Amino acid sequence: MEVERTWRPGWPCPVPRVLGGLRRGPGDPTYLTDEQRTLWKTFRTPEGPVTLAIRPLDAAGEVRASAWGPGADWVLDGLPTLLGAEDDPSGFTVHHDVLEAPARTFAHWRVPRTRLVLESLVPAVIEQKVTGKEAFRAQRLLVREHGEVAPGPGADLGLRVFPDVATLRQVPSWRWLQYGVDHSRSTTLQRVLQVAPALERLVLVDHAEADRRLRTLPGIGVWTSAEVRARALGDPDAVSFGDYHVAKDIGWALTGTPVDDEQLAVLLEPYAGHRLRVQVLLGMAGLRRPRRGPRMTLPTHVPAAGRGRR
Repeated sequence: MEVERTWRPGWPCPVPRVLGGLRRGPGDPTYLTDEQRTLWKTFRTPEGPVTLAIRPLDAAGEVRASAWGPGADWVLDGLPTLLGAEDDPSGFTVHHDVLEAPARTFAHWRVPRTRLVLESLVPAVIEQKVTGKEAFRAQRLLVREHGEVAPGPGADLGLRVFPDVATLRQVPSWRWLQYGVDHSRSTTLQRVLQVAPALERLVLVDHAEADRRLRTLPGIGVWTSAEVRARALGDPDAVSFGDYHVAKDIGWALTGTPVDDEQLAVLLEPYAGHRLRVQVLLGMAGLRRPRRGPRMTLPTHVPAAGRGRR
């Protein structure tokens, strides 16, 4: 049964930009934008699976959404939160000239908050130490093989819902290897799945405490915690320290010279509380250092030694 909801945001909410960070690469089986610019996204909510369809802001300044599945009311009740209504950018001040244009152009972007920790944490662990291309392939194979068919019209669109905890626990180590996920990461995933209920309760604590609890888990470090907080918890300060590109790109954009994580922390001090906003604004503006090396190719069996981000 279709459940509908209309919401009028207090700002001209750019739905595709806000939710674009939830897409895990081309061919993500949980995410689709159709020819009418309707954004389709599946979720596994505490109430069950759901297919969500969101139309862009219309001429009346309203967001119209429909949902199907047991989790329909849950996801629609949280529609404002999902689209960034809890994010307050008022304390963000530009301290570098290069940020002025992106801050104007993307002034209405907000940090989304899905309230679903595992759906952000499992892909983040898969993305540790490898290229995005490798990680997106692994998640695509995982969801297609173990995720269930999306409720409602999501099924006809070929969408699937992220696997539940019980299903993920049954994926054998050799199958993870076939997806391109090495033993270290699959072991981390099993640890994460053992404490899944406690992790979902992180939506009830502040961002600093959520970061602390996430990083008590072996295999979960500053980078992985930030990836989760940026999507599931709506943390505007969750900058991706430990990423292979982020520090270099932000340093190059703001100073003309790539920097390391330690230098990046100093560079972003004036933006405390909004450091993720700097990262996203520069990314949306395409302000990143030129890539000079050849693209990495996918390994044929197991991931190569990687980037070291956790």
